[in-house]
Amino acid sequence: MHKRGIKKILVANRGEIALRVMKTCRQAGIKTVAVYSTIDKNSSHVKFADEAFLLGDAPAAESYLNAPKILEIAKASHSDAIHPGYGFLSENPGFVELVEANGIVFIGPSASAIRKMGDKTAARKLAKSIGIPVVPGTVEPVSSYGEAVSVAGEIKFPVLLKAAGGGGGKGMRIVNAVGELASALKGSQSEAKSAFGDDRIYIEKYIDRPRHIEVQILSDIHGGVIHLGERECSIQRRHQKIIEESPSVIINDELREKITRSAIELVKESGYTNAGTIEFLFDREKNFYFLEMNTRLQVEHPVTEMRVGVDIVREQIRIGEGRPLSLKQDDIRFNGHSIECRIYAEDPENNFFPSVGKILSLKSPSGFGIREDRGIEENDDITTYYDPLVAKLAVWGKDRNEAIERMASALDSYEIFGIRNNLRLCKWIMENPVFKKGDIDTNFLSSQFNLNLLPAVPEDILEAGAISAVLMRQMLPKLQSSSNGRPRSRWKSKMTDFFR
Repeated sequence: MHKRGIKKILVANRGEIALRVMKTCRQAGIKTVAVYSTIDKNSSHVKFADEAFLLGDAPAAESYLNAPKILEIAKASHSDAIHPGYGFLSENPGFVELVEANGIVFIGPSASAIRKMGDKTAARKLAKSIGIPVVPGTVEPVSSYGEAVSVAGEIKFPVLLKAAGGGGGKGMRIVNAVGELASALKGSQSEAKSAFGDDRIYIEKYIDRPRHIEVQILSDIHGGVIHLGERECSIQRRHQKIIEESPSVIINDELREKITRSAIELVKESGYTNAGTIEFLFDREKNFYFLEMNTRLQVEHPVTEMRVGVDIVREQIRIGEGRPLSLKQDDIRFNGHSIECRIYAEDPENNFFPSVGKILSLKSPSGFGIREDRGIEENDDITTYYDPLVAKLAVWGKDRNEAIERMASALDSYEIFGIRNNLRLCKWIMENPVFKKGDIDTNFLSSQFNLNLLPAVPEDILEAGAISAVLMRQMLPKLQSSSNGRPRSRWKSKMTDFFR
């Protein structure tokens, strides 16, 4: 237990989540330390922090996954705590033990809780032991191809291969027949090893057209456990969430009571503390099955914050300080409807392949009920080294219809030039009649979408962007030479840097 107030936090992450954590710290009067790779030296989170330290070269293995270096910086900067954000080392129990062994607070669950709940097979085993339904499949990783064939034959195809050591769709494969199993297993193991350093794979029955619904929980070391309602995350592409919303349109009060009670029972049984998310699959008859637990802050946490008015990161810090939660379950007020779109740098016309390049122009939407979490700015580069997430755009409305309309309007006013992106896809989803009706599942895009359905970019916008880019590039040599050794104006500096 950390009995004194935390004064300085090292944020062991980058981009929008690092910046989001730092903003809460600043509001709370807590100093922040940024870490960065060589390619991130001018990133927003580096500029925002009170201190910043170089980790290493661009590859994550040499920077954001370099646990000894992060710990070295934490000690040198006299940081009281480390916040891992999501991804990278956030669910690595060995990193937690290393941090705590050096007298530094890890703002997240204990190493033992991560091993128990972050490990997918261990979590399934625990859920099953206390009577929470789980998807049929293994509770231990498969040890060989022969065992995989045996298990798949028992639970019947199609089956789903999943990484035991992490989530986010990494290592996940749908297998429809035994002839596909060998190559799918090899591919899953390879991807899981690359993403998590852990190639263990387990198998579960593939549920056709499921809905993906999760419960946000907070728990402290004093036994306080609360939930902040559910989020629907069924709109996915390649097992990666794109749209999240709260509440789910299919959850009534009775069903909500069942899944939130199951989530809280699982958290209590595991001894888990801090923020976490219990994920469930729902079949077409609204039967639910425990899927997994994310033992960290979720990417989509803004959806919940906008609806309940609770700063989840602030509560994480309180828990890290050894204090009780600032509220009880009866204090939570659920208000209206919230939706989030993940804005990715990806090319819709090239099978949504990640798009790299410089962001030449960026115009964000604003107004009542609109929130944007972003870690990049104009003139920043999107590279192949990290996740292509550009921003998270979230809106609030008094009901789902208003939230959908607000999101569609916000997407209309969002402009990104220089990289391909999925803004048009998000807009198409908001306007899709099936989505509006709420009749969605994890196969929504594969069943409803094709490239020809994307709204075209207006020709005048394309022409204006192209002409502006050409003109500015033509002006760049003049901007660079006109100074003749004299200090450049701020406008000239901006334009020169813009196209460098």
